[in-house]
Amino acid sequence: MITVGVEEEYLLVDPETLLPAPLVQQVRATARLAPIAEEREVQDELLQAQIEVATPVCTDLVEVGGHLLRLRQAVAAAAQANGCRIAVSATAPVRNASPVPITRTARYVKMRREARLLVDEQLICGMHVHVGMPDRETGVAVLNRLRVWLPTLLAMSANGPLWDGRDTGFASWRTIVFGRWPVSGPPPHFAGLADYEARADALVGPGVIPDRGQLYWHARLSERYPTVEVRCCDVQLEADDAVILAGVVRGLAATAVAEEKAGVALVPCRPELLQAATWHAARHGLGSTLVDPTGRLRSSGDVLSALLRYIGPALEENGDHREVTSLVHRLRRRGTAADRQRRALAEAGLPAVRALITAGATTA
Repeated sequence: MITVGVEEEYLLVDPETLLPAPLVQQVRATARLAPIAEEREVQDELLQAQIEVATPVCTDLVEVGGHLLRLRQAVAAAAQANGCRIAVSATAPVRNASPVPITRTARYVKMRREARLLVDEQLICGMHVHVGMPDRETGVAVLNRLRVWLPTLLAMSANGPLWDGRDTGFASWRTIVFGRWPVSGPPPHFAGLADYEARADALVGPGVIPDRGQLYWHARLSERYPTVEVRCCDVQLEADDAVILAGVVRGLAATAVAEEKAGVALVPCRPELLQAATWHAARHGLGSTLVDPTGRLRSSGDVLSALLRYIGPALEENGDHREVTSLVHRLRRRGTAADRQRRALAEAGLPAVRALITAGATTA
């Protein structure tokens, strides 16, 4: 059984204006006093209007969903006790006139000194899925095989259409903002673990990037845990939506391990096509077409069906098939969270968006 864990980032916002509220230290202090969340499970982030939670290592999706609901409720209660709210959106729908202060760690101070505007505009929130690996060599093989599905995962997760009070025209504006860092987007194909380590060293050694924490590929080997970390997804509006993605990522990882053991030929994908497929997914979400792993442009529904067929045996083996397929069908019926934010904006403006994304902190 491949283990799985999830990290989620949330915005702290003013309950009336929806503007980012730099209150992470107060919210963390309050959350630490709550009996339902441990200190290591609630962390600060780059900007003081962001907060991050991390589940323990889980073996089934029910466990993932339970931990996410518990942590969302803990930080939502702590935020409310300090006069703000948790907003579960991949982008800040509105921003302050002046930059939000950074969290004062040496690493974050250095980042702001070297990339000021990028840091100031980092009011974006993602979801990271960790899947356990027996060793780093296997992890690299998994990266090579799941990379062609990363645009599909991104499209499924899209939850960031708004920026500065208006529709950006992108389902995931977070992807575009994050893509400005020097090492970002889809990972390259690696010849093996030695190649992965050599490429990382070639970036860190001369100081092109300060550390491996800034390998912002959409999937990478974790430097802290024995996992592959998939980072392409927007934070999810509801915990159930996060459970879908955790199940799909685990299914992709399990399928990749099985294919590697069986010697199944790798599906090739040119890096420029994968980059364009990522941009296309960030632009359209599930509202149009997607580039499938063979490089063809197909309807998003057809690509989702192909994904479920591809990982179906792994979902069955993991006991995830019924839950993941039913939740994917629900996603297809009602659209992504980006679609829901746009509908709220069209129907009743930013107050409706505020109600939607702040309610998501405590709903399944």
